[in-house]
Amino acid sequence: MFFIYILYSPTSDKYYLGYTENVSKRIFMHNNPIRASFTSKHKPWILKKAFKVGDNRTLALKIERKIKKMKSRIYLEKLLDPMEGEKIFSDLLKTISIDC
Repeated sequence: MFFIYILYSPTSDKYYLGYTENVSKRIFMHNNPIRASFTSKHKPWILKKAFKVGDNRTLALKIERKIKKMKSRIYLEKLLDPMEGEKIFSDLLKTISIDC
């Protein structure tokens, strides 16, 4: 099962979005990096939300790329909203799965 996850760095006031099969392992890797990267400079990271994508890695990657291409903090914050986040993600998932 793949997930899209959103992390937040309270020290830098930044969000990070990615996809993975193992959310807890991935958060650990972001907070304990073995090399310099974007996330290594903004520790600690807190999981804000994880969305189930399904068993298709390609679909997870396409969703991640689509959201990242938007370059929108406002969009990420809408995804985190308890009232509208799940609906927005569900609509996005339907749109992209049609394209796959």
